[in-house]
Amino acid sequence: MKAKIILKILAIICLAVVFYSCEDSTYREYKGYTPVYMSYNDLRSAVQSEQNVDLHNPGKIYFKDNYLFIIEELKGFHVYDNSDPSSPVKKNFIKVPGIIDMTISGNIMYADSYVDIVILDLQNIANITEVGRMKDIIPYTIPKYNTDYPVGQVDKDKGVVTGWELGTIRERIDYQPSAYPVYASDIANDKNFYSQASSGVSGGGIGVGGSMARFGIKDNILYLLGSNSLKIIDIKSQKSPVVLNEIYPGSNLETMFLTSYYMFLGTTTGMIIYDVTTASKPTSRVIFTHAKSCDPVIVDDTLAYVTLRTGTTCNGSVNCLDIVNIKDISKPVKLVSYPMTNPHGLGKSDKLLFICDGTAGLKIYDATNPKGLGDAIKTYPGLNAYDVIPLGSVLVMVGDDGLFQYDYSNIQNITLKSKIGVVK
Repeated sequence: MKAKIILKILAIICLAVVFYSCEDSTYREYKGYTPVYMSYNDLRSAVQSEQNVDLHNPGKIYFKDNYLFIIEELKGFHVYDNSDPSSPVKKNFIKVPGIIDMTISGNIMYADSYVDIVILDLQNIANITEVGRMKDIIPYTIPKYNTDYPVGQVDKDKGVVTGWELGTIRERIDYQPSAYPVYASDIANDKNFYSQASSGVSGGGIGVGGSMARFGIKDNILYLLGSNSLKIIDIKSQKSPVVLNEIYPGSNLETMFLTSYYMFLGTTTGMIIYDVTTASKPTSRVIFTHAKSCDPVIVDDTLAYVTLRTGTTCNGSVNCLDIVNIKDISKPVKLVSYPMTNPHGLGKSDKLLFICDGTAGLKIYDATNPKGLGDAIKTYPGLNAYDVIPLGSVLVMVGDDGLFQYDYSNIQNITLKSKIGVVK
């Protein structure tokens, strides 16, 4: 009897060793980047005002009621009183983790915060507060990472990914597909005018964004542009928006430009045009195709100006400016193309065309004759220029070195009015 018991115990021990070995064989170890998480609870209690925060990594820009808003990518946004463009006054910094885009209607700002849209009241600039939030409305994304090492699995249940740590990763290899965890590589990697300023942003009108914008507002409708979708949101009740619809214009959507009747979407392969006469129901999609490239677009009357550039997410090989005739909106026709270095954002004011040509700097053209653009009438080399907003006679430009404002009231004597520099 004792012998049988001993044999059973030995059998159990052997089976345990076998199962342990099998279990151990389903894991792998390698050097790579592990995700750093912020919990959803922390994300949704993070918005706060801070003072004396320097500009380090400027992103997109926005203007309303003499206030400049400069995004610090994934961190928050800086607020400046720009009543006097020659001497902007720093007001405060609003911490909004995960921010890349913003737009403003009346005194309400809508800004992304990783997976959420945060709704902020700007009526009192000294006390900007969160007054609402649309949770889980934006697809889950992750920050950029170096490709010198692989990245570990991402578990969305743990929160949003705010960064990466290099170390040894030990992870289980699942042979059956499951919703979580997911690999980071499978998740999309997705940056009139002057009067005395009041103490805050007014309750009327819509602000002005740059050409790289992915958010837009028309007639109490907020548009949110994703990589392959367009969300249509009713904001009549500003603090309690309602999603009306989501449409799918195409893939690799990048930028949005709105006019009174039309929406122009820049994509890596072309320009998509919608009729938004009825803002809640975009109709009559028209596609203008160009070479594969990153692609912001602006429109002035019957002409569309499209910059095409090479970039890591675009896989294109073209750096140029295309000017497209859209007089017949149903049949866009390219008029002319001009070579550029690496053009990003652009803007137009009357006869002047402003182009941020990447490392070649800011270029200003007389666009009276679009078919004969000629050389730039003014070039500011040495600036890695990103985007611009023309405001009356003042151009606001943002780039790697900070925010610059130029007076172009006299095109023969364009001058720098002020600079908000970055702190390295």
